[in-house]
Amino acid sequence: MSDPPLTLRPIGIARTPYQSKAEAPRQAPLASGEAQIVLLPRSGFEHALEDLTAWSHLWVLAWLDRAGGFAPKVRPPRSQTKRGVLATRSPHRPNPIGLSAVRLLQVRGLTLTVSSLDLIDGTPILDLKPYVPYSDCIPEANSGWLEAAPTAATPGVTLALGAERLTTEPGAAPSPSAAEGWRVEFASRAERQLALLGAEGEALRARLVTLLEPGPSPHPYRRIRQVGDHARIAVGPWRARFTSHRAAPGALGHIRVEAIATGYRRAELARDPSLEAHQALVAAWGYPGDEIG
Repeated sequence: MSDPPLTLRPIGIARTPYQSKAEAPRQAPLASGEAQIVLLPRSGFEHALEDLTAWSHLWVLAWLDRAGGFAPKVRPPRSQTKRGVLATRSPHRPNPIGLSAVRLLQVRGLTLTVSSLDLIDGTPILDLKPYVPYSDCIPEANSGWLEAAPTAATPGVTLALGAERLTTEPGAAPSPSAAEGWRVEFASRAERQLALLGAEGEALRARLVTLLEPGPSPHPYRRIRQVGDHARIAVGPWRARFTSHRAAPGALGHIRVEAIATGYRRAELARDPSLEAHQALVAAWGYPGDEIG
């Protein structure tokens, strides 16, 4: 006997800078910048939004339409083993419903401007609810299997850090990963390349820190592979070369992003004028094929 189907109608769509699963952050707090939730011009929605601006934060329920189907067990970014999908935040759920906590910045007409929205552009929105601190915040809650998650292993090939200056955000101290024990740093070459990319470079920097803080090992959620004496990570259309080093077991590990490169082939760059940022990087630093791998 099959259960009767349910009918859900989206109330709006998400407008974000993330065009693919590879670009989208894995949790809402890791999303940077502003985004919009645009409600559909359905009767009564303008009244449904009344009083919403009294709240600082919202829960956003979304239909993860590009999740890729149900998987009973998945391997989350901070786990070295597979977990039951209902014990994770993976999008590969029986019903691909996402839940994100966002800050509400503005309501204008049927458009909400928010921050910390971790959805791919065009994702259907199912519902909005106010975040109510007295009922939604549970200080005594634990972190489940994350509290015992193993430390990510170091790849077999590591390099000394060398003499090049190590930095994180300009003027800020490096940020260690409390859960995995890795600090992501940027060599001066990578810093200059990210600066050349402007706002896109800042977004790429944040994404690299998010992806590399769990550790330098290859993982289904992180496209990492060893290339000679260094490792390479793919972040959407970008590539970054990095090295890793841990002085002793249990010590804080260091991941150094050495260089940034385009992931496009020469022919693609030559014929597509929309790839301006990639073309500028190649013009300033040369084509990276032999160097980045």
